[in-house]
Parts: sequence; structure tokens; C-alpha cells
Amino acid sequence: MKTITTLIFVLFIGLAAQAQNTTEQVKVEIIEMTIVTSTVKEELKLETKTEVARLYKFSNSRVKKALAFSTKKNKTKIA
Repeated sequence: MKTITTLIFVLFIGLAAQAQNTTEQVKVEIIEMTIVTSTVKEELKLETKTEVARLYKFSNSRVKKALAFSTKKNKTKIA
């Protein structure tokens, strides 16, 4: 009974969607724009800054430790 009701409901929705009258035509206003072909040359200023980066012996050690966690459910059980 449930499948019959569901089938009738789906068919009703499908027929109602197809019964829509969408014959209206929407007019769109066209805007004509011209293309500008001028190019502007910009100079790029490079500044030389000396920055110091720290080097750690173990890279991403906190991240690796956090990603390597294991839960109690991951452990093997002996039968």
C-alpha cells in the first residue's frame, strides 16, 4: 500500500510539473559597449629585505603527533 501511494504521489508531482504553462517571452535590453585598447605600463618596484627564517630539527612535530593519535577502538582484541 505504501509503494502504491508513493508511486501515485510521484506521478502526481511529475504531471503537475509538466502542466505548467511557460509561454511568456522575456525581452532583454541590449547594451552596446566599446572596447578600449589602450595599455598602461606599470613599473614594478622590488625591495630587498633580508628576513631570517628559523630552522627546526623536527619539522611539523606537533602536527605529526596530533595526526598520529589512536583511539581505544583502533586497538586489536584478543579472542
